[in-house]
Amino acid sequence: MTLTNHVVKNIIKRLIKGLDYRIEVIALINAEFLQFAIDFFKKVIEAKLLNQDVSIDWYKKIFLNNELSSDEIAINSGLNKKTITNMYNSASKGIVIDASNEHYDILYQTISSLIENQQDIDLIITIKFRGISVELNINESLIVINTLAVKRSALRGGLWSTAGKRVEKYLMATLCKVYSVPFEHFDQSKIPPSMREVDFYLINNETYYRCEVKLMGRGNPESADAIFARESNVFVADKLSDLNKQQADKLNVKWVELRDEDGYKKFGKVLGELAIPHKEFEGDLDNHLDKILNEFLE
Repeated sequence: MTLTNHVVKNIIKRLIKGLDYRIEVIALINAEFLQFAIDFFKKVIEAKLLNQDVSIDWYKKIFLNNELSSDEIAINSGLNKKTITNMYNSASKGIVIDASNEHYDILYQTISSLIENQQDIDLIITIKFRGISVELNINESLIVINTLAVKRSALRGGLWSTAGKRVEKYLMATLCKVYSVPFEHFDQSKIPPSMREVDFYLINNETYYRCEVKLMGRGNPESADAIFARESNVFVADKLSDLNKQQADKLNVKWVELRDEDGYKKFGKVLGELAIPHKEFEGDLDNHLDKILNEFLE
């Protein structure tokens, strides 16, 4: 699961310009999910071309095949590996295979009971490829729908998490470049290995200022609590609630809310308060960001 440099650039540009970045991640989730759905349906069609019956045994044979990756087996059974890890404290392939087969049997029984109790409802999914039609009955259709739903959920969770981790250091380095901060004051290669759990450091001689980045919305303030617990010096976020700002002020944590009007300019003020050398930015922000991001990501 990857986030392309193109998407990373767009996310950082939108963040610094005070725009919502989520549309970039959602577009990527949609693209990856639709490609998965097409590939998934192609496997069903290929089985029909080989004159195999699409039955529960066929589904288990093809989609819960031990030769597939553990990620594929889990998703095809209607689970994801994170859930299996939480259930069994492990996601070794043997455990994934056992858990997936057990879950699939329970899912099949649940669907069978549902159909038996609601006999007035029918559902058929028809897939056409090169003039050949494949029909899935209601039981098979519900299994396929469940698999697609689990896959989309896994993509959503994974890509949102990946976006935060992939963007945070580039975002901070870009803000430093916008304000012409000398490289030695944000050179992350100087950070001792024992201190690298923090997102980013601003450096002033022997002083390392801990910076945390969160691309959270106002609806999940608990993410900010974790930042405050780490005794951060600087907190950069897409959005901050009034309570988050009050907490930061009380703890003397300098904060930047990028979604504010000209929110990125607060970073220049923070640099001044920490006595980090910098120059106020003047000029075309769009063009400047393009040059900086091309330098970092191409």
